[in-house]
Amino acid sequence: MLAAAARALIAQGPNVSLDAVAKEAGVSKGGLLHHFRSKQALIVGLIEEWFDHYDATVESLLEPEDVPGRWTRAHIRATFAPHDDLWSHPSVVTALLGVPELQQRLDVAADRWRRQTDSDGLHPHRADIISRALDGVTLADLLWRGQETGEKREHTRDLLLKLTEQTGPLV
Repeated sequence: MLAAAARALIAQGPNVSLDAVAKEAGVSKGGLLHHFRSKQALIVGLIEEWFDHYDATVESLLEPEDVPGRWTRAHIRATFAPHDDLWSHPSVVTALLGVPELQQRLDVAADRWRRQTDSDGLHPHRADIISRALDGVTLADLLWRGQETGEKREHTRDLLLKLTEQTGPLV
């Protein structure tokens, strides 16, 4: 149902109706409402699915050995990994911004990710600069979709990975 909601959201925009989502999912509106009591709950479900997907991607990219910077490198690789266009589609972003719980969910996820990178063995300033750069990359992906070349993205990713090779302060 969440995949159908995403398709309907992209096709019809942030004002997509629950009827349209149900039709896309091949279920009745009542069946949809059984799982998601409102459009907002459906969008929260999309948010949670994205966070779950991102977390699973980070976990899959963790280096097997417990070495400094492994969580940070996994977050860098996950941020730069190819992803489906859903989360950078203007209709989806607009719909997400209209959900009051978004900020709360973002805060919880960001706190979890920050704890991972802060306990990673890198100097706090080094970890902070990398985390802020990843935030910037994510924001750029949302605001300036497809305007950056793959080569430039790879270069940025490689620079951030290089910053994890040492554990001390940057300056």
